[in-house]
Amino acid sequence: MLVLPAEAQERSAQQPNQLPPVTITAADTKPPKRVARQKPLPNLGARTRNVARPEQQREAASGGSSGVTPASSDDATGLHPTAASSVRYTGAEVNAVPFTRPGEALEIVPGLIVTQHSGEGKANQYFLRGFNLDHGTDLAITVDGMPVNMPTHGHGQGYADINFLIPELIQSVNVRKGPYFADVGDFGSAGAVGIDYVNRLQKNIAEVSVGSFAYRRGLAAGSTTVGEGTLLAAVEGIKYDGPWDVPDDVRKINGLLRYGQGTATDGFTLTGMAYSNAWNSTDQVAQRAIDHGIISRLGSLDPTDGGVSTRFSLSGNFAHSSEYGQTKISAYAIRSTLQLYNNFTYFLDNPVNGDQFNQLDQRTVSGFDARHAFDWRFGGFETQTRVGMQSRYDDIRVGLFKTEQRNWLSTVREDSVREGNVGIWADSTTRWTDWLRTTVGIREDFFPGRVLSDTPENSGNAQASMMSPKAGIVLGPWFRTELYGNAGYGLHSNDIRGATITVDPNDKVTPLDRVPLLVRSRGAEVGLRTKPIEGLTSSVALFVLDFESELLFVGDAGTTEPSRPSRRVGVEWVNQYKPLPWLSFDLDVAYTKARFTDIDPAGDRIPGAPAWVGSAAITFGHETGWFGALKARYFGPRPLIEDDSVRSLASLIFNARAGYRFDNGLRVQLDILNLFNAQTNQIEYYYLSRLPGEPIDGVADRHVHPAEPRAARLTVAARF
Repeated sequence: MLVLPAEAQERSAQQPNQLPPVTITAADTKPPKRVARQKPLPNLGARTRNVARPEQQREAASGGSSGVTPASSDDATGLHPTAASSVRYTGAEVNAVPFTRPGEALEIVPGLIVTQHSGEGKANQYFLRGFNLDHGTDLAITVDGMPVNMPTHGHGQGYADINFLIPELIQSVNVRKGPYFADVGDFGSAGAVGIDYVNRLQKNIAEVSVGSFAYRRGLAAGSTTVGEGTLLAAVEGIKYDGPWDVPDDVRKINGLLRYGQGTATDGFTLTGMAYSNAWNSTDQVAQRAIDHGIISRLGSLDPTDGGVSTRFSLSGNFAHSSEYGQTKISAYAIRSTLQLYNNFTYFLDNPVNGDQFNQLDQRTVSGFDARHAFDWRFGGFETQTRVGMQSRYDDIRVGLFKTEQRNWLSTVREDSVREGNVGIWADSTTRWTDWLRTTVGIREDFFPGRVLSDTPENSGNAQASMMSPKAGIVLGPWFRTELYGNAGYGLHSNDIRGATITVDPNDKVTPLDRVPLLVRSRGAEVGLRTKPIEGLTSSVALFVLDFESELLFVGDAGTTEPSRPSRRVGVEWVNQYKPLPWLSFDLDVAYTKARFTDIDPAGDRIPGAPAWVGSAAITFGHETGWFGALKARYFGPRPLIEDDSVRSLASLIFNARAGYRFDNGLRVQLDILNLFNAQTNQIEYYYLSRLPGEPIDGVADRHVHPAEPRAARLTVAARF
């Protein structure tokens, strides 16, 4: 929530050409022990959407007062955002609107679409800035400083499973887009989303939800003082069948235990998380099967698809400030497993047993993020310099197996992978005048690894390094407006198995070309942020992003499939209007032109790349009494093939909420999802598949995963 001291409000009123100061949370209220600046860097870079001040917002705002803001945060060392598209949201803003699944909480990010094409335990499908990001490629997601994206994953490079997220515990969501930030490395070319949890709750939470299609959810969370610190505990359980003819039968348990002492600038936290989920899944199905009445719109072509996933982690964050600057260190260890069963082509490859396959991923991840920021003068100009080092090591067992009704038939490939990366970076922000500041940065990434494959020809070592310079400029404020310019180089890693492969794992004979371990990206952005009238904050960003090659290891096939160089050019327009303390309007619109840049008779369209996306929301309510929200999300049509001859449907889905908060802390809330029961699809693909009795070579068709029909969820919650 936005907190302005009285004197700051007076200064804001006296200086109408300045935007309001940066949003802070209670975690940031204790200033670091630094040498005082005569003129601080202007707090004009960040923008936070503000809704009415419900009880949960006060809880989220207080969440960081007893611990450390993780080092992954955009402003964790006091550096202000330097791009028009950079923004930070509070947990209250995330939870102010209804959403179907935890991953959709990330749709608070302007221009981001989060959907699903399978069961509720699989990683979501992400779309941002004209990218079909699959399950996370080129969208770097962190939770409390821990990376969520997984390299060399059994189901796809950069797989980012966020199903362990507990939305009520979110303190802030820090958003940055483009390869302009020195502290963002692999998977961050399109965007980076840093999620921080609270360290304490002002009041304990007991919450129960029931809804359509056998939805059941329970949440208990609370914090208490232990010694000189705070102990936070939370546990969540979900049971859900969904609307599908073959019930999802989701069985999910999720928990967190955290102990913290001190403040955001001098303190520490130690956190353990545990998550387990098992589910069935109705994957995307051939449209012709629905049209011919073989299955219903919500039917399945392989009722044995599904999976089991677990995640356990231990992480720590430490911060210390002194006259020498601000130091932050985070470290983590993660153990995750995934057993996934899919059948996308039915009887195309195996007319007798079917095409179901099992993808296995078991890994232990360890790593750290250490950074230090200090203030100094460069030729008399105030400067803040940050230096940092990030490292992670993945010990992976990954496999691809052919199955029938989850029974093993044969092994396509099985590998033991050891993969690491180290990133060293630095940047400096200098304030040259009251209306000009610049940031320059540089990053060096090094990726080594080893593959030990069941096919010896595909074993080997691979390594690569890449240097990425960055730069940004901020002009203003003039007339309550700031102008931004950014440019930088970034990178994207490929599955290391693609960098050591020599033969097709299916037949062990057909030669295959290796692909580079690292792929270069280049991007630039210009934009502005303005407050033209009281209560209205608006930003515009125009961007371009190039990739040398959209190379990707295809986990579904066990081979590497190089694609072509690409360019995306687009614009984002983000608005928030708060005419009254209890009423807020939001409107975000983004357009991207995504094209392959080489010449190919197949065409220049990038399959799955959306042109138009947008959202609009209205939220209202006081700390007690009636409250509510209405949100619309538009997901525009996408080309499904390079020549644009086949396109997906567009979707426009509304979610609504109405509720009442009582003085005693009780809250009753009703959410209606897909309010107008839109008959559209969550996701669409175009490829060959074969149903029984069809030609042996298969049929090219659209494959769709329908949006869930209208559903209601009733929540009763108590704060005490």
